[in-house]
This record gives sequence, C-alpha cells and structure tokens, in this order.
Amino acid sequence: MAEKDKKKKKEKITYIDDGRTIADMSGLYQNRKFSSRGTTSPVSEIWKTYWNAVKMMFKPMLVVMGCIVVLYLVMYVLFKIM
Repeated sequence: MAEKDKKKKKEKITYIDDGRTIADMSGLYQNRKFSSRGTTSPVSEIWKTYWNAVKMMFKPMLVVMGCIVVLYLVMYVLFKIM
C-alpha cells in the first residue's frame, strides 16, 4: 500500500504572483487580411451615416456647450465679486 500512495501523490505546484501580466497573443491574428478601408460600402452610404450621426448629436452638443458657458459665467461672476 505504501507503493500505491507514492504513485498517486501529485506534486503540489505553488504559484508566486510577481505582478506581471502574462498574455498569449499568438492566436490573435490568424491569417487575416486587412484592407485600408474598414468597409466595402459605397462612399455615399458612409457620408450619409456620418451626417446622420452628426445630426443626432448636434442638440446634445449644444446643451453641453451651453452648460459649460453658464458654469464659466457663474464662476466668473463669483470670482469677480471676491
């Protein structure tokens, strides 16, 4: 029975963390061909998408810029009084 215990006993592995990150990047790019353009869409569709995004974000941009201007004016007045 002593021989059986010796064979089945596994070696305990102790890992020590030294703070380094280990990453295997070998499988990240597997024979992929990259084109200079990210899409095969016609240029007109690309511009339509761009302008739709700009139109969608125009009002929120104005609101944020207005808040910044109001904050600046409030701080200007407060520091001018002091």
